[in-house]
Amino acid sequence: MNQRAWVASAIRTIEADFNRSADTHLIPLPLPGYPGIEVYFKDESSHPTGSLKHRLARSLFLYALSNGWLREGGTVVEASSGSTAVSEAYFAQLLGLPFVAVIPTCTSPDKIAAIEFQGGRCHLVEDPAAINAQSARLARDLGGHFMDQFTYAERATDWRANNNIAESIFKQMAQEPHPVPAWIVCNPGTGGTSATLGRYVRYRQHGTRILCTDPEHSVFFDYYRGALEGRADPDLTHHCGSRIEGIGRPRVEPSFIPACVDAMAKVPDALSLAAMRYVSRRLGRRVGGSTGTNFVGVLLAARHLRAQGGEGSIVTILCDGGERYAHSYYSDAWYRERGIDTVDADARIAALAAGEGELALPVAGCL
Repeated sequence: MNQRAWVASAIRTIEADFNRSADTHLIPLPLPGYPGIEVYFKDESSHPTGSLKHRLARSLFLYALSNGWLREGGTVVEASSGSTAVSEAYFAQLLGLPFVAVIPTCTSPDKIAAIEFQGGRCHLVEDPAAINAQSARLARDLGGHFMDQFTYAERATDWRANNNIAESIFKQMAQEPHPVPAWIVCNPGTGGTSATLGRYVRYRQHGTRILCTDPEHSVFFDYYRGALEGRADPDLTHHCGSRIEGIGRPRVEPSFIPACVDAMAKVPDALSLAAMRYVSRRLGRRVGGSTGTNFVGVLLAARHLRAQGGEGSIVTILCDGGERYAHSYYSDAWYRERGIDTVDADARIAALAAGEGELALPVAGCL
């Protein structure tokens, strides 16, 4: 099969897979402490590979195929903290391509098992900040293609429509009491989701604002605050990787577009993980840590709406399920080893969800 014919066949295969998949659910979660404010979770864990990154992986493969970057039998390499690699391994296997995930050594063993289940191979790197450079080198050595999610996430997705996450949210909100959300809360890993959401609401002329929640060990918040003050530093780095897998980065990534975000908040890991446990109890199933970080942002937005005497809706993202974190976020030993408080943090999140207590976080932008 010649290259052009193989690309056409590969795109048909991915499109056929998409046609077999239903949209993800929008789940309401009542917060009694905030009357008149409706909260919804866009449940991205229901994708075939179990996370929000399934959308990104599909877009990245279609983008790479359309650009002529992939070839029959060629190895695909990706730098990832786990979930993107799981999803890309799925699509690589669908097309019969070898896949190598370059991931930090601290990645949960459950995610590593998921990558391998999808036919991928894991290349572990001690320094999370080095995974991009290692991926580029490995792709060169193997004569393959480095997918580079951190560069291409914001441009691979069609932000105007084509069933992106923003279009899906607004369609599903159409019959709700407040169909146009006051806030959509997300968090940056590549920056692709916040760029898609921010561009879409402006393109469709919605009044919705985008709130990004950044985890404790990440540079995005400081970069965003600097950009607002006219001193953006694209060379910012952090000495370690994020403990909240899938979000936050030790360096500024090209796909993070500050102008697509209306406000950002910095969330301590203990609060993120307490919020994760709270949401898990309320939904009756485990969710991942990044969903907890998002929920802290939901509480911040809800308190702001309530203080203004307003009503409205807030939508956030359930990024992935908690089954991938049985050996970390759902293990008491993991918290003891890292000295992370759980009792006080759980009590604080419960009080905040009931509309009580104070939530003082570093915030930048127009909240």
